[in-house]
Amino acid sequence: MSDPASRARASHEPGEERLTELSDPRLHHASPARGFGLRAGRLSRRPGALQAFLHRVPLRRSRRLTAAGELRAYRSVPSFWQQLSNDMGRPILAAPHHPQPWLWPDQGLHAAWLGHSTVLVKADGFLFITDPVLSSRVGVNLGLMTVGMKRLVHSALGAHEIPTPDLILLSHAHMDHFDLPSLRDLEHPRTSVVTATSTTDLLRIRRYGSVAEVRWGESCRVGPATIRGLEVNHWGARMRSDTYRGYNGYLVDVGRFRVMFGGDTAFTHQFKRVRSSRKIDLAIMPIGAYNPWIRVHCSPEQAWTMANHAGAEFVLPVHHQTFLLGRESPKEPLQRLLDAADPFPERICLREIGQEFHLD
Repeated sequence: MSDPASRARASHEPGEERLTELSDPRLHHASPARGFGLRAGRLSRRPGALQAFLHRVPLRRSRRLTAAGELRAYRSVPSFWQQLSNDMGRPILAAPHHPQPWLWPDQGLHAAWLGHSTVLVKADGFLFITDPVLSSRVGVNLGLMTVGMKRLVHSALGAHEIPTPDLILLSHAHMDHFDLPSLRDLEHPRTSVVTATSTTDLLRIRRYGSVAEVRWGESCRVGPATIRGLEVNHWGARMRSDTYRGYNGYLVDVGRFRVMFGGDTAFTHQFKRVRSSRKIDLAIMPIGAYNPWIRVHCSPEQAWTMANHAGAEFVLPVHHQTFLLGRESPKEPLQRLLDAADPFPERICLREIGQEFHLD
């Protein structure tokens, strides 16, 4: 592997899952098709209850609530309402950097982290975006408002600032990765979508140039790019009962470059199968929401290990600093990743929302 610092320039100056505070340990988003259609038990008055309530971890046991019982259900989760109330008065901070993808040349590999798991990538002229989430909140859309998690930091670009992508990559249907308002803002007849199995019903497919579902190990072509679905360790249900939905990582081969998008994953040895004689230039890897969700989200150290298993030269960390999904502080995942990368911290190519990465 060549010296990473000499090849790239950037714009920037495990354990046991603990869910004891939940009487129903794993809670899903509510279903707008049935009012909220909530299935919930009692939540404790502890920080993190909103994340547990909205972050859709598979439920072990629950009771069905009718629409008439919704209000009683919500009154039974005071910490949920308390955190929503706290969020109402909290401003969303501006992104610290503002990328300019319209200036990127058609040669080389260019990337900008827009926040959460949204990365805009241009590889030898081919432009794609991962899990676009540009909204200020993600959750259940009630028409005039969205009930759900509020961003800590705005997206580094609005939909109107993003050049028309050739491809949208969707890893799975969770609301913080598959944001319908953002996807509708990006609809264009010149844009293709590649997504996990049994998720296209959520899209207005006729408004895109093409839409394809990919299983693990399957590949498809979009223009000059080959996209292969990768096996990850997560789950795909968006609501509660739609456990049939798929969940993917992806390997994108285009021009001279290979880019891996890890999607959302807990630790797995499957990334060893991605490694080949041809290196991966950039691995986009999730590093947050591991506390207490270590069974479904990898730790920063595990993300670093999986990127190395795949043979990645540079790592672009995502899934941190944008939403309060776990109990770790917003800055903890990145610091732990940098510690894990020592003595090669230059391989962590972006560290703040809005920064750009360029590789000749």
